Amino acid sequence: MTLPTATYRIQFRNGMTFDRARGLVPYLKTLGISHLYASPIFTAVSGSTHGYDVTDANEIDPVLGGRAGFDRLTESLASAGMGLILDIVPNHMAASPENGWWRDVLTFGRQSAYFRHFDIDWSEPLTLPQLGQDFDRALADGELRIALDETLGNFAFRYFETLLPLNPGSFGAIANRLDDPVAMRMAEAAAVTSGDNFNRAMRDILFEGGDRAVLEQKLDDVSADRDFMRSLHEAQHWRLTHWKAAARHLSYRRFFEVTGLVGTRVEDPAVFEDMHRLVIELVRHGKVQGLRIDHVDGLAEPKAYLDRLREAVGPDTYIVVEKILGAGEVLPESWPIAGTTGYEFIAALSELFIDGGGLRILDDAYRSIAADTGDLEEGRRIAKRLMVERNFAGETDRLVSIAAGIFPELKRDEIATALSELLITFPVYRTYGDGGPLSWQDSAVLAVTASQAMARLDDRRACDHVLKLLEGKVEGDAAHEFRIRFQQLSGPVMAKATEDTLFYRYNRLLAANEVGGEPGKAPGGPEEFHRRMAERARLQPHGLSASATHDTKRGEDARARLYALSEGADVFAQAVERWREMNRPWLKDLPEGAAPEPNVEWMLYQALAGIWPEDFDRGQTEELRERFTDYALKAVREAKLRSDWTEQDTAYDEAVTTYAAALVSPDNDVFLEDFERVLQPFIAAGYLNSLSQTLLKLTAPGIPDIYQGAEGFDFSLVDPDNRRPVDHERLTAWLDEAGPIAKLQAAALKQRLVGIGLQLRQRQAELFARGDYLPLKVTGARRDHVLAFARVHKDDFAIIAAPRLMFGWLDPGVLFAGPEFWEDTAIAVPSPLHGLKADLLTGKTVEPGGSISVATLLGSQPVGLITPTEDQPTQRSYP
Repeated sequence: MTLPTATYRIQFRNGMTFDRARGLVPYLKTLGISHLYASPIFTAVSGSTHGYDVTDANEIDPVLGGRAGFDRLTESLASAGMGLILDIVPNHMAASPENGWWRDVLTFGRQSAYFRHFDIDWSEPLTLPQLGQDFDRALADGELRIALDETLGNFAFRYFETLLPLNPGSFGAIANRLDDPVAMRMAEAAAVTSGDNFNRAMRDILFEGGDRAVLEQKLDDVSADRDFMRSLHEAQHWRLTHWKAAARHLSYRRFFEVTGLVGTRVEDPAVFEDMHRLVIELVRHGKVQGLRIDHVDGLAEPKAYLDRLREAVGPDTYIVVEKILGAGEVLPESWPIAGTTGYEFIAALSELFIDGGGLRILDDAYRSIAADTGDLEEGRRIAKRLMVERNFAGETDRLVSIAAGIFPELKRDEIATALSELLITFPVYRTYGDGGPLSWQDSAVLAVTASQAMARLDDRRACDHVLKLLEGKVEGDAAHEFRIRFQQLSGPVMAKATEDTLFYRYNRLLAANEVGGEPGKAPGGPEEFHRRMAERARLQPHGLSASATHDTKRGEDARARLYALSEGADVFAQAVERWREMNRPWLKDLPEGAAPEPNVEWMLYQALAGIWPEDFDRGQTEELRERFTDYALKAVREAKLRSDWTEQDTAYDEAVTTYAAALVSPDNDVFLEDFERVLQPFIAAGYLNSLSQTLLKLTAPGIPDIYQGAEGFDFSLVDPDNRRPVDHERLTAWLDEAGPIAKLQAAALKQRLVGIGLQLRQRQAELFARGDYLPLKVTGARRDHVLAFARVHKDDFAIIAAPRLMFGWLDPGVLFAGPEFWEDTAIAVPSPLHGLKADLLTGKTVEPGGSISVATLLGSQPVGLITPTEDQPTQRSYP
């Protein structure tokens, strides 16, 4: 397998096409990128902004440039000696009539050639939760009509812009009511035509027939007959329902809570083949060198899927999976992959850059205003219970029904109580038993879960029975289905409760509220970071190391700045108290209390601090206001406390966004002056944190993944803010700049660091792909302010020195502390790494002895990356 040395994530769509990406290839090559890492490129629903709503897994989206544009891109990459990693989506597709397979299922039901492609419960008609109200009211309001789908040549149910194909068996009833020769011929043809020939036959009749305008008028007249419309609806393979009903009843598995994305059954070999035909072709023809598997935890049998994929694409294809690892959790050893997409690397960074003492100060201040939301663990239980009992009530009830059928001696409410407690207590996203005994890791997870759940239950009998199902101790198809569906549900419950609910409620330090993060944990400092990196070198040295993705809660540099709030905790806490008083006039009295509440105010000041532009122009606040208020609205709706996506409180929403807008209003002079003043040392410390975390990503175990534009500073907020177009022209101009690092602005300096690090990785690929991770001891007065380690492989090595916890120690405009700050601090160098060395950032020579003076190394530059000089004698291998 040819391993990437570095990947660069491109978000296609939103103006990014294959030809635009092709134009970036020279820039990425110069930067040191080995592989372009592409968001989903297959045909998606019209207007898709992300591509995960795939409608045709075997067509490259014409919107992006189609197959021809894709081939031009891959040819350019190949000419530059670069590869391509594709993000593929095996777990779900768009539940849209634009999806030909889904449309066929809507049309023919269980007679469709694709009815097994989707995870549908066919014991009832297929539920379509698309209505804004219940069916009868929508019908009474004239929102439902019979129409012609001229694209397909089919009769359809029209709901606003959505056209749902009708069961051909109901064409006769329509034709009889219309008394129209074209409709009659369509009905006659429908009775004898099916499959791929159906739509062709209907189009031929429709376009060669009579006056379509007359036919459409007749359809409008018939649509006014409510009884007929109701009977026509009942004759379909599907039923339209209110969109809010999906949480409690849905006949298909969805992606998380998104009813527009239907789960697929890639565990079926025929479905796997249909969904991966083009992907496998692209790999085998050398167009694609790697695959990123979206939401692997959603699959029924992840290991079986990965084994089948590996067999199909061969041993040389680089494969990583999107997988969030819980505390202490490791990837199953049997998965034939290189690793994950790297959320756990972000969690490791928080161990290093969050100050434990300051975090305690923040905790005291936060708890004084946060009320019940200040208790993380209780908040986690509350959020998970909300998911189980409301947002995923239908999925939970289906599990209860399966278990009740297996254990008729148990009451449904007993099973429901036990099942709910197990889902709430479950400490990781899921286990992976699909048949036979559990792995040691899954057995340990269930043991912990059982112990904690039993302690909260009065009657443990039902819990014992459910655990036997999860352990695989009960045989039969129903038991197997229960086990798989529980595993497919525990992940969404965890994700939606934690990342998309709790992390918007518990706002002590937003920098810690990241995907895969542990915001309640005290940071372990350099020792814990070293431990995690040593483990990473052993378990997944070739997984991606991310500091930002399209799913992270904020840009990596916004997070780096917010880490510094833990260092200046007392300054920030006092400032928030002052700012809340300054902006009290913007609070709004509502029946349920003042809005925004203190917890939300605390959150807003942090979020604003993370994205605040150093060169804030009060005359140009519109873009910042729009971004910030959009974020504020999303944050409170995700929190699901006083407003929600499903139960919106528009008065509360307006109060929060008005308050947020006031914080960036050019008329709010007193606040803005104070906010800018307080923020300056946090901005400086944040810049240095950014450079340190960048160097660590470039050199620690794993393959660095650069999110688009984040080679410069990225202060974006959560999606969709992080999908804004990137100014690659500016980045290219920076890359062409020459001169010493001291003359570079901070963002260009970060890009220079990325280029130096990535080019080193290309020159010394084996060192970073297979080298040991060696923690280096730091001594002296400021030892807690620097992390040092070495990467060692045979005769090659690199020494890394990264400052940390530098809030208040930096002069304005200077991204390093002088020699007087570092005093006698030194990095101990083992004898195999002695000899003449040089820092790659500045070219300065580093003393050859048993220690490196941090004052000499970092007294005039932000970070240190040291390698042997070219004339260095060969050193003996590190033992």
